[in-house]
Amino acid sequence: MNERLLAIDLGTQSVRALLFTPTGELVGRAQQPFTDYRREHPGWMTHDGDAFWRAAAACCQRLWAESDPGAVAGVAVTTQRGSIVPVDAQGRCLASAIIWPDQRRATRVPPVAWPWRAAFTAIGLAGTLRALQQDAEVNWWAEHEPQLHAQADRYLLMSGLLNQRLTGRMADSVGAQVAYLPFDGRAQAWARAGSWPWQALAVQPRQLPELVPVGARLGSVTAEAALATGLREGTPVLAAAADKACEVLGAGALAPHVGALSYGTTATINITSARYLEAVRLIPPYPAAVPGHYSVEVQVTRGFWLVSWFKEQFGQPEREAAQALGVAPEALFDEWVAQVPPGAMGLTLLPTWSPGIRVPGPEAKGAIIGFGEVHTRAHLYRAILEGLAYALREGRERIERASGTRLRELRASGGGAQSDAVLQLTADVFRLPVARPHTHETAGLGAAMAAAVGLGLHADTSAAVARMTRVARWFEPQAQAADLYDRLYAQVYRPLYPRLRPLFQRIRAITGYPA
Repeated sequence: MNERLLAIDLGTQSVRALLFTPTGELVGRAQQPFTDYRREHPGWMTHDGDAFWRAAAACCQRLWAESDPGAVAGVAVTTQRGSIVPVDAQGRCLASAIIWPDQRRATRVPPVAWPWRAAFTAIGLAGTLRALQQDAEVNWWAEHEPQLHAQADRYLLMSGLLNQRLTGRMADSVGAQVAYLPFDGRAQAWARAGSWPWQALAVQPRQLPELVPVGARLGSVTAEAALATGLREGTPVLAAAADKACEVLGAGALAPHVGALSYGTTATINITSARYLEAVRLIPPYPAAVPGHYSVEVQVTRGFWLVSWFKEQFGQPEREAAQALGVAPEALFDEWVAQVPPGAMGLTLLPTWSPGIRVPGPEAKGAIIGFGEVHTRAHLYRAILEGLAYALREGRERIERASGTRLRELRASGGGAQSDAVLQLTADVFRLPVARPHTHETAGLGAAMAAAVGLGLHADTSAAVARMTRVARWFEPQAQAADLYDRLYAQVYRPLYPRLRPLFQRIRAITGYPA
């Protein structure tokens, strides 16, 4: 098969245009990083939606220096989750997109009818409902930009924006709906008329895009989009899913006993399930990149952002040394991991650096305990990696309780998964074998797989996994390190958040942060 599949992967740190063969080989790649996020106030984070589209189109254009756009059989988009922008009837952005880490909160929220309020109070989730309403971007716009809110023809996620730019159609994938919008996670559709989400969120049905299943055709590349991207006009555009769901598919994690780890800006552990399962009670799973399936997930919101933070704050000498040596900085940081014994000589990090709705709660803050005179930057770096692995192991336990199935192996994706040291540490903390897929571009690969199935290049998702995914390397747990991690996890890490939570609540009460 000579066809090519184009995946546009719009992440938080960069956008990539990726060309895959129907057998999963990456044969073309162009990338543009984002360094121009705007932070008008502390905790805010926005970006020009049209700049995202221009960057994606420019990446596509760079591919054609060595590839034939006429060979592209189909295009699929996967993007960062939870970033949203209001647009007019022509698809023009009315404001900057609010990006998912943005921490602004609405203070005046829509009233929810008393029967629903009573129901949430009865099950102990009145605070959760209030937090959801305050975090919803549409509620913030309704409160602070009422004229803009009234003018918004649609509210689009970044996937919907890119799909609209490609096809001219206000439509998006079911698999991309991860946001504070009235989406029914069980039915995988917009919520029923009259249900509580429509009361809790200041958005009307007419302001949301049409939803199509993963793999379905969203439309075709328009003449305008062809001019911007260099693609052939009329090229099919297929529905994929959000980046984490596509990573799970691209890693080949379809069986319920296979866990998928994403070591990206947000770190997650997921399984793909044909059954509706809640890893955290009354928090619905996300749509999977497999039609009609669910991506059961537990996330560490700041995840490998913590690693980037550490390198920016403490790793300047290593970054300079790596540049002089002509190697990636990660190579030098991996040497640190090898120099420090498992357990980081008693240093333990709690990676709850961002509030959550339920787990962790809105009071959440991070912590590092166990400091002594022996500790260096290298110990802190290893403690960060171990803390993230502990948090994901806790997520694994939640998922296993919900599914009733024990995980027997893990697949790791994302930037952090390119490190041998990280994956060996992960295998030891989980006491499970960890596989690195044959490409680190698993989100793009998952989008390409959805397109391949939609185009009929593979009979179904299982066939696409068999043909397009494979393991490059396995990392096996080391018994001595795994024994140590079992004790530290059970006796130190697990009790840490419950014991610190009252202090976090006092910090919040005294300082007002997190807001």
